[in-house]
Amino acid sequence: MPLGAHMSIAGGIYKAMERGQSIGCESIQIFTKNPRQWAARQLSDEDVLLFKQHREETGIHPIVAHDSYLINLASPKEELWHKSLESFAGELDRCGRLGIPYLVMHPGSHGIDGVEMGLQRVAEAFDLLFERSSGEAIMVLLETTAGHKHSLGSSFEQLARIIELVERKERLGICFDTCHAFAAGYELRTRQGYERTFKELDQAVGLSRLKAFHLNDSKQDLDSHVDRHEQIGKGYLGLEPFRMILNDPRFRGLPMLLETPKGKDMAEDVENLAVLRSLIETE
Repeated sequence: MPLGAHMSIAGGIYKAMERGQSIGCESIQIFTKNPRQWAARQLSDEDVLLFKQHREETGIHPIVAHDSYLINLASPKEELWHKSLESFAGELDRCGRLGIPYLVMHPGSHGIDGVEMGLQRVAEAFDLLFERSSGEAIMVLLETTAGHKHSLGSSFEQLARIIELVERKERLGICFDTCHAFAAGYELRTRQGYERTFKELDQAVGLSRLKAFHLNDSKQDLDSHVDRHEQIGKGYLGLEPFRMILNDPRFRGLPMLLETPKGKDMAEDVENLAVLRSLIETE
């Protein structure tokens, strides 16, 4: 399994791969810009060249991008929706230039307009984006969410509905976040719950669309609808869900990425990666 973590791009986007390599990542996730600002510095030709050189030198693969926290393609507010549309177009463009195959996103919040209207807004945005996007090789991964307030994506049926509504269905995949799915009410701690959860995902969207995992323990219990990540094995999920995922032949080869809390020296990532690797059963 290509194990890794979300890496900072401070000091240059290529620095993420140096940081990842330094702690033994085989795959990484990055932001391609500051996720808390609308503005984005344009990538220079040198930025792109350095990024691709470091990718080859480190052998880190695949590299996954995550979109900005500000984007809300489900928004009922026209100004925010159009701003989100343009910002997401920029995300796709940067991924295209850098050769990043996957862009993870949260479906967004429908405000008070209702779930179906929000899902339709997301689908409308994707139809417009994919129609004008030249990044044919980039797959957008809809991330499972915890379901806080008006946020979309906490049920597999909602993710399936977005895919159903979008014309270019081949451009959409799924990123399964263990903390979010658990907080949304999907049991992962028992073999029965685990198998039922992935059977439901398969029936709703198909496991062939599952392209990446976020491996995070949860600070809150099942069905809390609270998105709070915890170190692996130290939250309400415990170790068993990660053991089952890491040894599930259906998910062999998929990038599995930490988004757990960490300090500047990344010691937590080192510890979490070691714990995950200790759970892999050798044949």
